[in-house]
Amino acid sequence: MIIALWIVNAILALIFLAAGVMKLARSREALASSGLAWTADASPGTVKAVGAVEVAGAVGLIAPLATGIAPILTPLAAIGLALTMIGAIVLHVRRHERFTVPVVLLVIAAASAALGFAVR
Repeated sequence: MIIALWIVNAILALIFLAAGVMKLARSREALASSGLAWTADASPGTVKAVGAVEVAGAVGLIAPLATGIAPILTPLAAIGLALTMIGAIVLHVRRHERFTVPVVLLVIAAASAALGFAVR
């Protein structure tokens, strides 16, 4: 089961790391013009905060498991990312936008949390 956890967490971490770094590195206007329409209605601080949460979650999926230091943080990071995706789903539903990607990421994050607790 530990191999499954590593695979799920690696995929999830790469996705959230890429998304988070993009939100931290690019301007709100550039993000909005590239397809993240919600960023046009959010403050720059909110966009950067979401990016920081995604990067922190990605690190939290891998670092505790890799180092063996406080491995309970790995499933907790997955729960945090799942909660972030619930927020994303709510945002997209309110904006009448597609929310398929956040739902898929929510399911994967929930699977990561379940695997993380099961491996302990």
